[in-house]
Amino acid sequence: MNSRVIFHIDFDYFYAQCEEIRRPELKTRPVAVCVYSDRGGDSGAIATANYIARKYGVKSGMPIKFAKKKLEEIPEAVFLPTDFDYYTEVSDNAMKIIRDHADIFEYVGRDEAYLDVTKRTDQSFKNASHLAQQLKNSLRTTMKLSSTIGVSSNKLISKIASGHRKPDGLTIIEPQDMEAFLDPLPVRTIPGIGKKTEEKFTEMKIETIAQLRNIDVFTLNGLFGRKIGAYIYNAVRGIDDDPVSARHDPIQYSRIITLKQDSKDFQFLSEDLERLCEDLHHTIIKDNIQFRSVGIQFVQSDLSNRTKSRTLRNPTSSLEELRKTTLQLLKESLEDQKLPIRRLGVRVSDFSEMAGQADITRFF
Repeated sequence: MNSRVIFHIDFDYFYAQCEEIRRPELKTRPVAVCVYSDRGGDSGAIATANYIARKYGVKSGMPIKFAKKKLEEIPEAVFLPTDFDYYTEVSDNAMKIIRDHADIFEYVGRDEAYLDVTKRTDQSFKNASHLAQQLKNSLRTTMKLSSTIGVSSNKLISKIASGHRKPDGLTIIEPQDMEAFLDPLPVRTIPGIGKKTEEKFTEMKIETIAQLRNIDVFTLNGLFGRKIGAYIYNAVRGIDDDPVSARHDPIQYSRIITLKQDSKDFQFLSEDLERLCEDLHHTIIKDNIQFRSVGIQFVQSDLSNRTKSRTLRNPTSSLEELRKTTLQLLKESLEDQKLPIRRLGVRVSDFSEMAGQADITRFF
């Protein structure tokens, strides 16, 4: 069987990095992005911390009050609320760049994706190294975004490799080097092995992947069941045949931008709204879909959100229909709009495919 060439790309400390892109002065300061709960105060957890904050022991999932305690003697430390609309906007733009570097593109989440680049690299890992570096450079130049890429012949090893040298790393594992790469790594490095499974192996005095490779499949099946047992048995040998495949049936497609100035003026807002419609329509046509629901979104000057949507009588892929509906929604919304609008977005949902083959590069 011919070897595949697969990338796993991961944006470094993504939410915190997005905040640094928006406010470059944060790059030299500890930054923690927080998911605040409805209870108020410091109730909630850390979503992402930059590497400066991590040096002080701040981690994802840590309660905000614990993180603040770790940084209480660092006056320049910054705690920010999440802004998922902004992070999605950064992600969408970055994913467009990434998709242009792939034969097949698989969207995983806002900050990660798989790429099958077998054809465009002629199955050469040397070519893959150049392509990966080009992609990293393109993201840095265009988006000011730092990323880490793992390259191997399958998704499993590429994902492990992308976590190997962070931030801003590039790790290439050729097939003949796979076992040597895996051998010294702790058992928990294998995706899907959680705390309880790791504890079970620790009881058996198994700490590294090399040690785990000595356990036969029947023992693993007895411990974890046939499905998980077979997965672990294959994973420690670097075996993974799962193809890179485009993600289908997205919930919605959206575009959102920050306006040059806060405004409630229809003429000013409509120009940006029409540009958003054109950009969104390009993806709609590329991905061969029709939509039936259209919505607009405002982020107001106090950072609160407001949305308005409409369901069309029939599914369509028409730019004219999209433009007409969003402008009508804008006009209706402005009738009782009290606060100036800071960010403006448009979205479509309730999809059906147009006649013919769907584009394999769909990624939302």
